[in-house]
Amino acid sequence: MKKITFPIVLIALVSTIVFSGCSTGSKKSVEKMQEAEISLEDSLMDLVQYQTFQYFWDGAEPVSGMARERIHMDNIYPQNDQNVVTLGGSGFGVMAILVGVERGFITRKQALERFQRIVAYLGKADRFHGAWPHWLDGPTGKVKPFSKKDDGGDLVETAFMIQGLLAVAEYYKGGNETEQQLVADIQQLWEEVEWDWYTQGKDVLYWHWSPNYGWDMNFPVGGYNECLIMYVLAASSPTHPIDADVYDKGWALNGAIAKDTVYYGLSTVLNFYEYNDDPIGPLFWAHYSYLGLNPKGLKDKYADYWKLNVNHATIHYRYALDNPKNYKGYGENQWGFTSSYSMRGYAGHRPGKMDLGVISPTAALSSFPYTPEESMNFLKYLYLEADSLVGKYGPYDAYSQTDNWYLPRYLAIDQGPIPVMIENYRTGLLWNLFMKNEDVLAGLEKLGFETP
Repeated sequence: MKKITFPIVLIALVSTIVFSGCSTGSKKSVEKMQEAEISLEDSLMDLVQYQTFQYFWDGAEPVSGMARERIHMDNIYPQNDQNVVTLGGSGFGVMAILVGVERGFITRKQALERFQRIVAYLGKADRFHGAWPHWLDGPTGKVKPFSKKDDGGDLVETAFMIQGLLAVAEYYKGGNETEQQLVADIQQLWEEVEWDWYTQGKDVLYWHWSPNYGWDMNFPVGGYNECLIMYVLAASSPTHPIDADVYDKGWALNGAIAKDTVYYGLSTVLNFYEYNDDPIGPLFWAHYSYLGLNPKGLKDKYADYWKLNVNHATIHYRYALDNPKNYKGYGENQWGFTSSYSMRGYAGHRPGKMDLGVISPTAALSSFPYTPEESMNFLKYLYLEADSLVGKYGPYDAYSQTDNWYLPRYLAIDQGPIPVMIENYRTGLLWNLFMKNEDVLAGLEKLGFETP
């Protein structure tokens, strides 16, 4: 990957290092280098947070204020879907906007105005027993089918949206009258989701329902994956809650979820997947549910969720060091695999048979809370050695050195976790907000969780 010019903030930092007398070999010069290194790391985190925040701010679909499913800087959209907005990605996006306020990128009032637009839009958009679809047509708010039969409610994407909105509500709780109205409007959206209806009267939650095809997609959600937050919110609902049995029998498979394995010398803690024998999943499983749900000190009878996520990220890192398929570039500075673009289109990258030689920057960068040193090494690699892989909205979605491939394209679900999880690493902002919600705390207690 060719080098291009450094971002201006890095030029300034490099100049500081060069002209600080570091070449004299004195103890004072070494101390200055160490100080500059700390500044460089903080500035790199500031920069990547600013760029990825801009995906959801500057890059938002203008009518809805929501996150576009994808932004292609080459302006090539094979599916003509440049105005499609994503529910899950927008849930991550509203949290990224809170990061923007706290980091001084925008004002609290600017964020409030955007949140008002998003919440009003969501109140009028297509919903199915309270759940939004995976995609909406941005200008109209009408469902955009994700696939032929996926043209109705998507409970997982809805959970990601609600997770973000509840964090926003906690941020503005106790504010002025206008802010209080936003909080009330979010509470209404939250209370309208019919989580219990998506059980079909059984002890499990179903992912989809279509007004045209009913339950034909037949996707009961169980076994460890990215959907823990859906079960937590379903148990927490003040109006349409599920019973604890739905969590224990459906999600936890009557305890079978705790049948872990050892991979690269580490316990997986839980059994990844319900329907195949892969030992580990893509890294977004360690991010999506934990943008708001704080895994530190989070335990139930099945898992210690901090250990689960630290081991998950570390296994990916160790796999890259081992590099069993001998792909170019893999190592201590280039690692992390998750669902993203690839040479073959969208693919679910992970260690093992689904390793295609593709590294997805969101995987390592969103793992900062779990693997801070390893994630920082990857961040430095991107911005200081391979910044042709970085554009207006941060690191491009994916790349392969083996195939000498990358495209200047972004996906909302990959950009969103980056600023949020880096902020959780730095200050715990979104964890602190979400974990203040009284409904959520009651739901966690109901399911038998210990919380931080």
